[in-house]
Amino acid sequence: MILSHKKEFFIANILAVLVALVSLPVPLIIPLLVDEVLLNKPSYIVGFLNQFVSPSLQVPIYYFAVVTGLTIILRILTVIIGVFEIKKFTIIAKNITYKIRKDLLKVVRKISMSEYETLGSTAVSSRFVVDIDTIDRFISTTISKLIISILIFIGVSVILLLIHWQLALFLLFFNPVVLYFSNRVAKNVRGLKTKENKAYEVFSESLSQTLDAMAQVRASNQSKNFFDRLSFLADEIRQSSGEFFWKNEASSRFSFTIFLASFDVFRATSMLLVLYSDLSIGEMFAVFSYLWYMMGPVQEILGIQYAWHSANAALTRINEFLSMKKEVDYEHRKNPFDSVTTTTLSLKNISFSYGDTKILDDINLEVKKGEKIAIVGASGSGKSTVINVILGLYPMKSGDVLFDGVSIKDIGYEVVRDNVATVLQSPFVFNSTIKENLVFNENISDEKIYQALEIAQLKEKVDAMPKGLHTLVGKQGVKLSGGQKQRLAIARMILSNPKLVILDEATSSLDIFTEEKLHHSLEEFLSGVTTIIIAHRKSSIDQADRVFVLEEGRLKEKLDY
Repeated sequence: MILSHKKEFFIANILAVLVALVSLPVPLIIPLLVDEVLLNKPSYIVGFLNQFVSPSLQVPIYYFAVVTGLTIILRILTVIIGVFEIKKFTIIAKNITYKIRKDLLKVVRKISMSEYETLGSTAVSSRFVVDIDTIDRFISTTISKLIISILIFIGVSVILLLIHWQLALFLLFFNPVVLYFSNRVAKNVRGLKTKENKAYEVFSESLSQTLDAMAQVRASNQSKNFFDRLSFLADEIRQSSGEFFWKNEASSRFSFTIFLASFDVFRATSMLLVLYSDLSIGEMFAVFSYLWYMMGPVQEILGIQYAWHSANAALTRINEFLSMKKEVDYEHRKNPFDSVTTTTLSLKNISFSYGDTKILDDINLEVKKGEKIAIVGASGSGKSTVINVILGLYPMKSGDVLFDGVSIKDIGYEVVRDNVATVLQSPFVFNSTIKENLVFNENISDEKIYQALEIAQLKEKVDAMPKGLHTLVGKQGVKLSGGQKQRLAIARMILSNPKLVILDEATSSLDIFTEEKLHHSLEEFLSGVTTIIIAHRKSSIDQADRVFVLEEGRLKEKLDY
C-alpha cells in the first residue's frame, strides 16, 4: 500500500535525508573549537571565520558566538524539517489505514453471518481499532524514525572514520553489542507487560458486562458474586501491574548502567588514543558527542524488530479477516416486488447445517399472497434459522427460496431485504432518539411516524415523554422496557411498507392486554400482506391461517394444532 503513495513517500524520504544532513554537523562543530581556540591550534573553522571580520574581532568570544548560533540554527532547522517529515509519514499512514478500514467495512458488510458469529463483535472491533492503530504507528512513527536512524548511523560512521578510523571501528562494533545486551535485559519484562495488558482486558470486559446487566444482576441478587469477581480481577491487575513496574524500572536502570559502563570504556579508550595516536582532545570530545548522538539511532534500528513483529501480527490478523468467507452476492436481475402490495413465498427442498449438525432437512413450504402462517417448535429446533435462510443471512446447503416464483438468486439479497421486514424477539435499539431509530435517515414525516406508533401501541408513551420523538433511548435502548423496544421495532416495520412480514416472537415481552390491542390494530395493516409468525404464545399463533411445526429439521403442517 505504501507503493500507492510513491510521491508522498519520496518527499518524506527526501525530508528524512535533509534531517540527517542538517543534524549531523551539530555534535562536531563546538568540540573542534577546543583544538582551534582553547588549545590555540587554528585550523579550518577559525580560518574560515577570520575571513569575515577584522583582526581586532578575531577573539574566542566571536568564534564561540558564531558557532553556537550556527548550532542553534541547525537544531531549529532539524526540528522544522523533522516536523514536515513526520507530517508526510503521518498522512501516508492515515491514508493507508483509512483504506484498510474501508476494506474492512466492505468485508463486514458482506461477511458470512456464520463467520461473523464465530468471530464475535469484540474480535471484529479489535481489527478496526487495535490492529489498525498498530499499523498506523508503525508507518507514521517507526518507519520515519528508522529511515532517519539509518541515515544518521551511516553519516556518523563516515564522520567517525574520518576523525579516527581505529576508534570508529571499535565504537561501531562495540556500540550495537552494548545495546543488544541492554535489549536482552529489557526483553525479560516484556512478558510481564503482556500479562498486565491481559489482566486489564479481562477486567474491562467483565466490568462492561456487569454494568450492562446491572438491573438483571441486582434483580437476581447476584451483586455480591459479580462484584467479588471484579474485585478479584482488580487484584490481578494490582499484582501484575506492580510486578511489571518494579521489574521494568530495575531493568531500565540496569540497562542504563550497562550504557554508562560502556561509555566509560569508550572514554578511557579515547583518552588513551589521545596519548598514543594523533587523536586530538577536540576530536575526542567530538567522538564523545557522536557516541551519545548515535545511541538513539542504533536503539531504533535494533528495536525495529519488535515494532515489525507487532505490525506484522496485526497485518496478519487483518489479512485473515479480509480473506474470510463472504456472503454470496447474487446479481439483481428480476424484481418480483415491483408494483405489488405483497408476494408469495416458496421454500424448495431447503437444507442447512451448522458444521456437521443438520438443522434444516429438505424443507418445503408454500405461502400464498396475503396468507398468514405460524411456525412453532421447541427452542433450538431451527425456527430462527428458517428466517435467516429466507433473508439470505445463512447460505442454503441445497434448495431455493422463491418470491412470486422468482428465485432469490435472481433477485439478490439487498432487494429481498428491502422488501421483507423482520421484527425480532430482542430487537436492537441504537443509542439515539426514538425518531432516528424509526426512520434510519429516511425522509419520513412526523405524521406517518405517529400513525405507525399508534398502530404499534406506543404513541401514548412517546407523547408522555418530555422530548417526544427526540427522546434519547440510551445504549441498547436501556431507557425502554422490553415490550416498548418490541413495539418500537413493530413501528419501524410499519414505516418500511413491507411486501412480506416476519414476526419472530415479536410480542413475547408484552402483557396480554397490550398484546391483544396490538394484534387488533395490526390486523388492518397486515390485511393482505403475507406474514410469517414465529411464536410460542397461543394468542400470536391464533392470528395465523395455517400452523406448521418444525421438528427434527422437518417442517410439517398441523391441521389440528
